[in-house]
Amino acid sequence: MAGCDWHDLEHPDRESLERAVGIPLHDRAVGIMLQAAVHDDEPRPTFEAHIDYVFGLLLLPRVDPETHELWYQEIDLILRRHTVVTVRKSPEGRPLFDTDGIRSVSMKAEEAPGMIAYRLVDEVAEAFLDLVDTLDDHIDELEDHVEDWPSDRVRSRLSDLRHKLLHVRQTLAPTRDAVRRVIDNRIDTEGEELFSRDLELRFGDAFDKLLRASEGLDLARDLVAGVRDYHQAKVANDQNEVMKRLTVVASVLLLPTFIVGLYGQNVHGSPELHWRFGYAWSWGLIIVTTVLQLAYYRRKRWI
Repeated sequence: MAGCDWHDLEHPDRESLERAVGIPLHDRAVGIMLQAAVHDDEPRPTFEAHIDYVFGLLLLPRVDPETHELWYQEIDLILRRHTVVTVRKSPEGRPLFDTDGIRSVSMKAEEAPGMIAYRLVDEVAEAFLDLVDTLDDHIDELEDHVEDWPSDRVRSRLSDLRHKLLHVRQTLAPTRDAVRRVIDNRIDTEGEELFSRDLELRFGDAFDKLLRASEGLDLARDLVAGVRDYHQAKVANDQNEVMKRLTVVASVLLLPTFIVGLYGQNVHGSPELHWRFGYAWSWGLIIVTTVLQLAYYRRKRWI
């Protein structure tokens, strides 16, 4: 198997980039490779065929174990028959993707550019699978603590997870589509077959991993929706319990208020008005009716 030259550049300009590739490059490819790592929606992962080279952009998802922040390591690459040029990027303060392991294996085996591209894509696919496992762990933690965490914290974690799932889907889908283009043999350059049939099969393995990651992402989304629905039901149930208790308090006070109002009229002719034990009678009536109400609500399990 023929080997190749692998140039890994840091903060290149257009001149050094085209010198490493050996040919002029398309403006879009140069623009993406020279710009800083910014990933909201653009640029998206891709493989693009040009006349005598293939341009690729790959994003590896990472999650900060302490802050749970989602970020991406970017790898831009140019593939020619005997040349690979990569530009690695990360957000400020974040480490670059480590290619030493892939470089060591590829250079030792004198692998072709297409094989190097496969190894990079396989790393991306594994990173997405690891990310789905991490998200599942976060969802499991949320499910375990949805009963005892404050509602504000639960809502914050739900919002964070839903945002992550949406952002990962926006990156995973174009990555999967880009790999599919390699499998369908739609990105080879004119006169140079960078991706042999054997390599297309290998890319098929990476594509299967990306499909598993997509399915895992769908399952994670369903789990988050389930936790959200459970939390909403729990909040509604807690509100119902509060309303029950407020209803009990209002009902318990209603009869004493009625009795006090009744005997507070001081209307002449009321039989209890001149009773010697009228005051004790009113208190006894209040206590008895209150005890009966409390017993009733206790039996109904409202208190």
